[in-house]
Amino acid sequence: MSTFQLEILLIAMVVSVACSLPGVFLVLRRMSMMSDAISHSILPGIVVAFFLVQDLSSPWLILAATATGVLTVTLVELINRTRLVREDAAIGIVFPLLFSIGIILISRYAGNVHLDVDAVLLGEIGLAPFDRFVVAGMDLGPKSLALMGGIMVLNLLFIMLFYKELKVSTFDAGLAAAMGFSPVVLHYALMAMTSVTAVGAFDTVGSILVVALMIAPPVSAYLLTDRLHTMLILSAIIGAVSSALGFFVAIRLDVSIAGAMSGMAGVIFLLVFLFAPNRGIVSQVRSRMRKRIRFATRMLTVHLFQHAGLPEASTECRVDHLHDHMNWDRSFAEKVLRYATAQNMIRKSDGILALTEKGQQEARAALVW
Repeated sequence: MSTFQLEILLIAMVVSVACSLPGVFLVLRRMSMMSDAISHSILPGIVVAFFLVQDLSSPWLILAATATGVLTVTLVELINRTRLVREDAAIGIVFPLLFSIGIILISRYAGNVHLDVDAVLLGEIGLAPFDRFVVAGMDLGPKSLALMGGIMVLNLLFIMLFYKELKVSTFDAGLAAAMGFSPVVLHYALMAMTSVTAVGAFDTVGSILVVALMIAPPVSAYLLTDRLHTMLILSAIIGAVSSALGFFVAIRLDVSIAGAMSGMAGVIFLLVFLFAPNRGIVSQVRSRMRKRIRFATRMLTVHLFQHAGLPEASTECRVDHLHDHMNWDRSFAEKVLRYATAQNMIRKSDGILALTEKGQQEARAALVW
Protein backbone atom coordinates (compact mmCIF):
# COMPACT_ATOMS: atom_id res chain seq x y z
CA MET A 1 0.00 0.00 0.00
CA SER A 2 1.34 3.41 -0.97
CA THR A 3 1.68 6.32 1.45
CA PHE A 4 -1.09 8.09 -0.45
CA GLN A 5 -3.49 5.18 0.01
CA LEU A 6 -2.51 4.78 3.67
CA GLU A 7 -3.36 8.43 4.33
CA ILE A 8 -6.75 8.02 2.68
CA LEU A 9 -7.42 4.91 4.81
CA LEU A 10 -6.43 6.71 8.00
CA ILE A 11 -8.62 9.71 7.16
CA ALA A 12 -11.56 7.41 6.41
CA MET A 13 -11.21 5.54 9.70
CA VAL A 14 -10.78 8.71 11.77
CA VAL A 15 -13.82 10.32 10.10
CA SER A 16 -15.95 7.25 10.82
CA VAL A 17 -14.93 7.04 14.47
CA ALA A 18 -15.43 10.78 14.97
CA CYS A 19 -18.92 10.57 13.42
CA SER A 20 -19.99 7.41 15.26
CA LEU A 21 -19.35 8.79 18.78
CA PRO A 22 -22.01 11.53 18.79
CA GLY A 23 -24.17 9.26 16.68
CA VAL A 24 -24.55 6.88 19.63
CA PHE A 25 -26.41 9.51 21.64
CA LEU A 26 -28.48 10.58 18.63
CA VAL A 27 -29.66 6.99 18.20
CA LEU A 28 -30.41 6.53 21.91
CA ARG A 29 -32.30 9.83 22.03
CA ARG A 30 -34.29 8.81 18.92
CA MET A 31 -32.88 11.78 17.03
CA SER A 32 -31.25 9.93 14.15
CA MET A 33 -32.80 12.20 11.55
CA MET A 34 -31.35 15.20 13.35
CA SER A 35 -27.96 14.17 11.95
CA ASP A 36 -29.47 14.42 8.48
CA ALA A 37 -30.89 17.83 9.29
CA ILE A 38 -27.64 19.17 10.74
CA SER A 39 -25.42 17.76 8.00
CA HIS A 40 -27.54 19.54 5.38
CA SER A 41 -28.50 22.73 7.18
CA ILE A 42 -24.91 23.70 8.05
CA LEU A 43 -24.37 24.49 4.37
CA PRO A 44 -25.60 28.12 4.49
CA GLY A 45 -23.36 28.76 7.50
CA ILE A 46 -20.34 27.53 5.54
CA VAL A 47 -21.29 29.61 2.50
CA VAL A 48 -21.89 32.82 4.44
CA ALA A 49 -18.63 32.40 6.37
CA PHE A 50 -16.76 31.82 3.11
CA PHE A 51 -18.20 35.01 1.65
CA LEU A 52 -16.88 36.89 4.67
CA VAL A 53 -13.38 35.39 4.96
CA GLN A 54 -12.80 34.16 1.36
CA ASP A 55 -10.91 31.11 2.66
CA LEU A 56 -12.21 27.54 2.55
CA SER A 57 -9.72 26.43 5.19
CA SER A 58 -10.63 29.12 7.69
CA PRO A 59 -11.79 27.93 11.15
CA TRP A 60 -14.56 30.51 10.87
CA LEU A 61 -16.32 28.12 8.50
CA ILE A 62 -16.48 25.49 11.26
CA LEU A 63 -17.73 28.03 13.78
CA ALA A 64 -20.39 29.34 11.39
CA ALA A 65 -21.48 25.82 10.49
CA THR A 66 -21.70 24.89 14.16
CA ALA A 67 -23.83 27.94 14.84
CA THR A 68 -26.11 26.99 11.95
CA GLY A 69 -26.41 23.45 13.31
CA VAL A 70 -27.44 24.78 16.71
CA LEU A 71 -29.87 27.15 14.95
CA THR A 72 -31.39 24.14 13.19
CA VAL A 73 -31.92 22.33 16.49
CA THR A 74 -33.38 25.46 18.06
CA LEU A 75 -35.84 26.00 15.23
CA VAL A 76 -36.90 22.35 15.31
CA GLU A 77 -37.42 22.53 19.08
CA LEU A 78 -39.43 25.76 18.82
CA ILE A 79 -41.73 24.31 16.15
CA ASN A 80 -42.10 21.04 18.04
CA ARG A 81 -43.01 22.80 21.30
CA THR A 82 -46.05 24.37 19.66
CA ARG A 83 -47.51 20.81 19.56
CA LEU A 84 -48.97 21.68 16.16
CA VAL A 85 -46.55 19.38 14.32
CA ARG A 86 -44.41 16.45 15.42
CA GLU A 87 -40.61 16.51 15.60
CA ASP A 88 -40.09 14.57 12.38
CA ALA A 89 -42.30 17.03 10.52
CA ALA A 90 -40.43 19.96 12.10
CA ILE A 91 -37.14 18.49 10.89
CA GLY A 92 -38.64 18.03 7.44
CA ILE A 93 -39.56 21.73 7.41
CA VAL A 94 -36.38 23.30 8.81
CA PHE A 95 -33.49 21.51 7.17
CA PRO A 96 -34.75 21.62 3.54
CA LEU A 97 -35.30 25.36 3.99
CA LEU A 98 -31.78 26.02 5.27
CA PHE A 99 -30.17 23.59 2.84
CA SER A 100 -31.95 25.14 -0.12
CA ILE A 101 -30.76 28.58 0.98
CA GLY A 102 -27.20 27.27 0.91
CA ILE A 103 -27.66 25.72 -2.52
CA ILE A 104 -29.12 28.97 -3.89
CA LEU A 105 -26.23 31.00 -2.48
CA ILE A 106 -23.68 28.62 -4.02
CA SER A 107 -25.31 28.54 -7.44
CA ARG A 108 -25.87 32.31 -7.49
CA TYR A 109 -22.71 33.74 -5.95
CA ALA A 110 -20.07 31.00 -5.85
CA GLY A 111 -20.11 29.67 -9.37
CA ASN A 112 -16.36 30.25 -9.84
CA VAL A 113 -15.35 28.87 -6.43
CA HIS A 114 -14.55 25.25 -5.63
CA LEU A 115 -17.68 24.96 -3.51
CA ASP A 116 -20.01 23.17 -5.90
CA VAL A 117 -23.10 21.11 -5.20
CA ASP A 118 -21.45 17.76 -6.03
CA ALA A 119 -18.67 18.40 -3.51
CA VAL A 120 -21.25 19.38 -0.92
CA LEU A 121 -23.34 16.26 -1.40
CA LEU A 122 -20.71 13.60 -2.05
CA GLY A 123 -17.30 14.93 -1.02
CA GLU A 124 -14.11 13.32 -2.33
CA ILE A 125 -11.90 11.67 0.23
CA GLY A 126 -9.50 10.59 -2.50
CA LEU A 127 -8.37 14.20 -2.91
CA ALA A 128 -7.93 14.86 0.83
CA PRO A 129 -4.19 13.94 0.95
CA PHE A 130 -3.38 16.68 -1.60
CA ASP A 131 -4.38 19.39 0.89
CA ARG A 132 -1.37 19.30 3.24
CA PHE A 133 -0.85 20.71 6.71
CA VAL A 134 2.50 22.52 6.55
CA VAL A 135 4.09 24.29 9.53
CA ALA A 136 7.46 26.10 9.20
CA GLY A 137 8.13 24.22 5.99
CA MET A 138 7.45 20.85 7.63
CA ASP A 139 4.78 18.61 6.10
CA LEU A 140 2.65 17.23 8.97
CA GLY A 141 0.25 15.30 6.78
CA PRO A 142 -3.20 15.95 5.29
CA LYS A 143 -5.26 18.75 6.79
CA SER A 144 -8.33 16.49 6.87
CA LEU A 145 -6.50 13.97 9.04
CA ALA A 146 -5.38 16.66 11.48
CA LEU A 147 -8.83 18.29 11.55
CA MET A 148 -10.85 15.11 11.99
CA GLY A 149 -8.28 13.70 14.41
CA GLY A 150 -8.68 16.81 16.54
CA ILE A 151 -12.48 16.58 16.35
CA MET A 152 -12.36 12.89 17.28
CA VAL A 153 -10.23 13.69 20.35
CA LEU A 154 -12.61 16.52 21.31
CA ASN A 155 -15.58 14.17 21.00
CA LEU A 156 -13.84 11.60 23.19
CA LEU A 157 -12.95 14.21 25.81
CA PHE A 158 -16.49 15.59 25.84
CA ILE A 159 -17.99 12.12 26.32
CA MET A 160 -15.45 11.17 29.00
CA LEU A 161 -15.92 14.40 30.95
CA PHE A 162 -19.72 14.38 30.80
CA TYR A 163 -20.35 10.63 30.53
CA LYS A 164 -22.52 10.40 33.64
CA GLU A 165 -24.51 13.51 32.72
CA LEU A 166 -25.02 12.38 29.14
CA LYS A 167 -26.08 8.91 30.28
CA VAL A 168 -28.62 10.15 32.81
CA SER A 169 -30.07 12.88 30.58
CA THR A 170 -30.32 10.48 27.64
CA PHE A 171 -32.34 7.85 29.49
CA ASP A 172 -34.20 9.99 32.02
CA ALA A 173 -34.21 13.78 31.53
CA GLY A 174 -36.46 14.25 34.57
CA LEU A 175 -33.99 12.45 36.82
CA ALA A 176 -31.14 14.50 35.35
CA ALA A 177 -32.95 17.71 36.23
CA ALA A 178 -33.66 16.42 39.75
CA MET A 179 -29.97 15.62 40.20
CA GLY A 180 -29.02 19.17 39.30
CA PHE A 181 -28.00 18.57 35.69
CA SER A 182 -29.35 20.73 32.90
CA PRO A 183 -30.72 18.44 30.16
CA VAL A 184 -31.27 21.44 27.88
CA VAL A 185 -27.65 22.59 28.13
CA LEU A 186 -26.40 19.03 27.54
CA HIS A 187 -28.76 18.68 24.61
CA TYR A 188 -27.44 21.77 22.88
CA ALA A 189 -23.84 20.85 23.73
CA LEU A 190 -24.41 17.48 22.07
CA MET A 191 -25.94 19.17 19.05
CA ALA A 192 -22.97 21.55 18.86
CA MET A 193 -20.63 18.56 18.98
CA THR A 194 -22.63 16.90 16.21
CA SER A 195 -22.46 20.09 14.14
CA VAL A 196 -18.69 20.40 14.54
CA THR A 197 -18.25 16.75 13.55
CA ALA A 198 -20.55 17.09 10.55
CA VAL A 199 -18.82 20.18 9.16
CA GLY A 200 -15.40 18.63 9.76
CA ALA A 201 -16.41 15.61 7.68
CA PHE A 202 -18.28 17.79 5.18
CA ASP A 203 -15.46 18.29 2.68
CA THR A 204 -14.16 14.74 3.13
CA VAL A 205 -17.24 12.57 2.64
CA GLY A 206 -20.02 15.06 1.83
CA SER A 207 -23.18 15.86 3.72
CA ILE A 208 -25.18 12.83 2.62
CA LEU A 209 -22.61 10.26 3.68
CA VAL A 210 -22.06 11.95 7.04
CA VAL A 211 -25.52 10.68 7.95
CA ALA A 212 -24.62 7.07 7.15
CA LEU A 213 -21.37 7.24 9.11
CA MET A 214 -23.07 8.92 12.06
CA ILE A 215 -26.03 6.51 12.32
CA ALA A 216 -25.24 3.09 10.81
CA PRO A 217 -22.39 2.09 13.20
CA PRO A 218 -24.28 3.19 16.36
CA VAL A 219 -27.44 1.38 15.25
CA SER A 220 -25.41 -1.78 14.61
CA ALA A 221 -23.82 -1.44 18.05
CA TYR A 222 -27.25 -0.86 19.61
CA LEU A 223 -28.38 -4.27 18.36
CA LEU A 224 -25.35 -5.94 19.92
CA THR A 225 -25.32 -4.56 23.48
CA ASP A 226 -27.37 -2.92 26.21
CA ARG A 227 -24.42 -1.13 27.87
CA LEU A 228 -23.64 2.45 26.90
CA HIS A 229 -19.86 2.25 27.21
CA THR A 230 -19.80 -0.99 25.21
CA MET A 231 -22.04 0.58 22.60
CA LEU A 232 -19.62 3.50 22.24
CA ILE A 233 -16.66 1.15 21.78
CA LEU A 234 -18.49 -1.13 19.34
CA SER A 235 -19.77 1.85 17.37
CA ALA A 236 -16.24 3.19 16.94
CA ILE A 237 -14.93 -0.25 15.95
CA ILE A 238 -17.75 -0.85 13.45
CA GLY A 239 -17.21 2.62 11.97
CA ALA A 240 -13.48 2.01 11.55
CA VAL A 241 -14.00 -1.47 10.10
CA SER A 242 -16.68 -0.31 7.65
CA SER A 243 -14.37 2.48 6.46
CA ALA A 244 -11.44 0.12 6.00
CA LEU A 245 -13.56 -2.42 4.13
CA GLY A 246 -15.15 0.35 2.06
CA PHE A 247 -11.71 1.66 1.11
CA PHE A 248 -10.52 -1.74 -0.15
CA VAL A 249 -13.81 -2.37 -1.97
CA ALA A 250 -13.53 1.06 -3.67
CA ILE A 251 -9.96 0.33 -4.75
CA ARG A 252 -10.98 -3.08 -6.05
CA LEU A 253 -14.04 -1.88 -7.97
CA ASP A 254 -12.71 1.61 -8.82
CA VAL A 255 -15.72 3.39 -7.31
CA SER A 256 -16.30 6.28 -4.89
CA ILE A 257 -14.44 5.65 -1.63
CA ALA A 258 -16.96 7.57 0.47
CA GLY A 259 -19.82 5.72 -1.21
CA ALA A 260 -18.16 2.37 -0.58
CA MET A 261 -17.61 3.31 3.08
CA SER A 262 -21.29 4.11 3.45
CA GLY A 263 -22.25 0.94 1.61
CA MET A 264 -20.12 -1.25 3.86
CA ALA A 265 -21.60 0.43 6.93
CA GLY A 266 -24.99 -0.57 5.56
CA VAL A 267 -23.83 -4.13 4.84
CA ILE A 268 -22.48 -4.53 8.39
CA PHE A 269 -25.78 -3.23 9.77
CA LEU A 270 -27.70 -5.72 7.63
CA LEU A 271 -25.55 -8.59 8.90
CA VAL A 272 -26.03 -7.46 12.51
CA PHE A 273 -29.75 -6.94 11.90
CA LEU A 274 -30.03 -10.53 10.72
CA PHE A 275 -27.56 -12.36 12.97
CA ALA A 276 -27.17 -10.34 16.21
CA PRO A 277 -27.14 -12.85 19.11
CA ASN A 278 -30.22 -11.56 20.94
CA ARG A 279 -31.92 -8.96 18.74
CA GLY A 280 -31.19 -10.25 15.25
CA ILE A 281 -34.02 -11.49 13.05
CA VAL A 282 -32.61 -15.03 12.89
CA SER A 283 -32.13 -15.13 16.66
CA GLN A 284 -35.68 -13.91 17.28
CA VAL A 285 -37.14 -16.46 14.87
CA ARG A 286 -35.20 -19.26 16.55
CA SER A 287 -36.23 -17.99 19.98
CA ARG A 288 -39.90 -17.97 19.01
CA MET A 289 -39.57 -21.47 17.60
CA ARG A 290 -37.93 -22.73 20.80
CA LYS A 291 -40.70 -21.17 22.90
CA ARG A 292 -43.33 -22.72 20.64
CA ILE A 293 -41.72 -26.15 20.95
CA ARG A 294 -41.39 -25.84 24.74
CA PHE A 295 -45.05 -24.88 25.03
CA ALA A 296 -46.08 -27.71 22.72
CA THR A 297 -44.01 -30.14 24.80
CA ARG A 298 -45.84 -29.05 27.94
CA MET A 299 -49.19 -29.56 26.19
CA LEU A 300 -48.04 -33.00 25.09
CA THR A 301 -47.17 -33.97 28.66
CA VAL A 302 -50.61 -32.81 29.83
CA HIS A 303 -52.26 -34.83 27.04
CA LEU A 304 -50.34 -37.97 27.95
CA PHE A 305 -50.89 -37.44 31.69
CA GLN A 306 -54.66 -37.16 31.29
CA HIS A 307 -54.88 -40.36 29.25
CA ALA A 308 -52.35 -42.43 31.14
CA GLY A 309 -53.83 -45.74 32.41
CA LEU A 310 -57.13 -45.25 30.56
CA PRO A 311 -58.44 -47.78 28.03
CA GLU A 312 -58.08 -45.30 25.18
CA ALA A 313 -54.40 -44.64 26.00
CA SER A 314 -53.25 -47.10 23.35
CA THR A 315 -54.98 -44.88 20.77
CA GLU A 316 -54.68 -41.39 22.21
CA CYS A 317 -51.00 -41.78 23.03
CA ARG A 318 -49.80 -43.21 19.74
CA VAL A 319 -47.11 -41.30 17.85
CA ASP A 320 -48.90 -41.55 14.52
CA HIS A 321 -52.07 -40.04 16.04
CA LEU A 322 -50.49 -36.82 17.31
CA HIS A 323 -51.22 -35.12 14.04
CA ASP A 324 -54.97 -35.66 14.55
CA HIS A 325 -55.27 -35.28 18.34
CA MET A 326 -52.94 -32.29 18.81
CA ASN A 327 -53.65 -30.67 15.43
CA TRP A 328 -49.91 -30.49 14.60
CA ASP A 329 -48.38 -30.98 11.22
CA ARG A 330 -46.09 -33.97 11.06
CA SER A 331 -42.79 -32.06 10.84
CA PHE A 332 -43.64 -29.99 13.91
CA ALA A 333 -44.77 -33.10 15.79
CA GLU A 334 -41.39 -34.70 15.06
CA LYS A 335 -39.56 -31.64 16.44
CA VAL A 336 -41.64 -31.72 19.62
CA LEU A 337 -41.00 -35.44 20.09
CA ARG A 338 -37.25 -34.99 19.58
CA TYR A 339 -37.18 -32.14 22.11
CA ALA A 340 -39.33 -33.99 24.68
CA THR A 341 -37.19 -37.13 24.31
CA ALA A 342 -33.95 -35.13 24.63
CA GLN A 343 -35.35 -33.51 27.81
CA ASN A 344 -36.20 -36.99 29.18
CA MET A 345 -39.91 -36.14 29.50
CA ILE A 346 -41.30 -38.98 27.39
CA ARG A 347 -40.33 -42.46 26.30
CA LYS A 348 -41.56 -44.38 23.30
CA SER A 349 -42.33 -48.08 23.09
CA ASP A 350 -43.93 -49.78 20.08
CA GLY A 351 -45.17 -46.40 18.81
CA ILE A 352 -46.89 -45.55 22.10
CA LEU A 353 -45.76 -42.56 24.19
CA ALA A 354 -45.50 -42.57 27.97
CA LEU A 355 -44.36 -39.98 30.47
CA THR A 356 -41.20 -40.27 32.49
CA GLU A 357 -41.10 -39.05 36.08
CA LYS A 358 -39.83 -35.69 34.84
CA GLY A 359 -42.64 -35.54 32.28
CA GLN A 360 -45.24 -36.23 34.98
CA GLN A 361 -43.83 -33.39 37.09
CA GLU A 362 -44.02 -31.08 34.08
CA ALA A 363 -47.65 -32.06 33.45
CA ARG A 364 -48.64 -31.54 37.07
CA ALA A 365 -46.98 -28.13 37.10
CA ALA A 366 -48.85 -27.17 33.95
CA LEU A 367 -52.20 -28.28 35.36
CA VAL A 368 -51.65 -26.46 38.66
CA TRP A 369 -50.65 -23.28 36.80
